[in-house]
Amino acid sequence: MVTRDVENGPVLGTPDDLPDRPRRGGRLVVHVVIGVLVAIIAGGWGYVMWSMTAGGSEAPAQVVTFSVESPTRAEITFEVYKPDDRVAVCRIRALDANHAEVGSKEVRIPAGGGTKQLKENLDTSGQASSVHVQYCNLV
Repeated sequence: MVTRDVENGPVLGTPDDLPDRPRRGGRLVVHVVIGVLVAIIAGGWGYVMWSMTAGGSEAPAQVVTFSVESPTRAEITFEVYKPDDRVAVCRIRALDANHAEVGSKEVRIPAGGGTKQLKENLDTSGQASSVHVQYCNLV
């Protein structure tokens, strides 16, 4: 090859001059291992997301109305949708104009009657601009 003249053919040779590529095996095993790892990671992520929602022990709540009566007091009316035989605990929260918490309160809703509409007063440490239900969990 070294003695070959440049004008008679390619300097690096033709494909027929090169040796065949060795056969590589075991790719199926690599793909199966990668698939199993992806399935484990996806399952773990799904479990984390499921556990973050309290495993279905949430009671949906909806704010009907709220009013800020003074710089130290707010009022909220909200509905909680829960099973008749379960107790719920809801946390209401007041925020100021900068979205900092200025007051919060936990409200326990006894068993009996599915949908409940409640009116709660909330003491605040500053002027509230909004009041909302942070969560309602079934106990």
